[in-house]
Amino acid sequence: MQAGSLRQRVLVVDDSKFVRTTFRSILSTSFTVLEEADGEAAWDVVSRDASVVMVFTDLDMPRLDGFGLLGRIRGSSDARVRTLPVAIITGDEQAATKKRARDAGASSFISKSADAREVLTRIERLLKMVRPASPPAPAPAPTTRDALTGVLTARGLLSEGRRYYASARRNATELSVMALRIDSHAELARRAGGQVAEQLLAQIAKAILAALRSGDALGRTAPDTFVLLAPGAAAAHMNAVARRLREQLEGAQVGYAGQALKIACSFGLASAAVDGAAASIEDLMRLALQRLEAAPRAPARPGLGEDV
Repeated sequence: MQAGSLRQRVLVVDDSKFVRTTFRSILSTSFTVLEEADGEAAWDVVSRDASVVMVFTDLDMPRLDGFGLLGRIRGSSDARVRTLPVAIITGDEQAATKKRARDAGASSFISKSADAREVLTRIERLLKMVRPASPPAPAPAPTTRDALTGVLTARGLLSEGRRYYASARRNATELSVMALRIDSHAELARRAGGQVAEQLLAQIAKAILAALRSGDALGRTAPDTFVLLAPGAAAAHMNAVARRLREQLEGAQVGYAGQALKIACSFGLASAAVDGAAASIEDLMRLALQRLEAAPRAPARPGLGEDV
């Protein structure tokens, strides 16, 4: 047991001073003992004092009896209070009374005539039942890199974007956003299988990264969608980048099992300078994605499935 001021606290509730004194003499060797003479005063202690680890209570008391106290404890919205062990101090109660207390959530029954060893053994057993075996493992930190492509996740991209947007506003510089959708991704997965389609998606991400400037940020926001953030880039520059990427990706010849797999893609663009109403990076990204969704999906090109 803990010593000194760090010792655990237990609360003894009984309208008999003799009973309280008896339990204090037993418990004070191992605990700091608090005493109250009725359930109402005891409830005030339990609800306010987080250091109380167990309650001993009589059933027949003024103001609020033991059943009322037990009901408040078990009905509390505070998990600490609700799970406190509550031992009923018994005299010669009938079996029906004990059953009622047990049904109300009593943890144990301790006779007023119990010796010190029995009381302390019972307490230790009850406290072990509610003491967690080990603290829960901390939640893993959210990742900012997409496992498949190595580009930023949506969370990581948004974090970078907020930094870019703040800098653009502060320095009155350009900031553009390009959303790129691989329209043929689902068809490629259907024809060649999900694993092949994902391998191709990883290659596409590498091709996009190779076309970027230092300082640009690329993220994957959906299975078939990438978003590029380009600080300092005007809308005209992003249009040129989109044209080059379309030519590069749709002109690529990818062979699989004797078939030519052609890539089809669509784009949506937004710019802080052009879209002046955008009040945040979230607004700019939303605009680019909305324009991407409004763009007709590029059809799978006729070469898909042809022999090479």
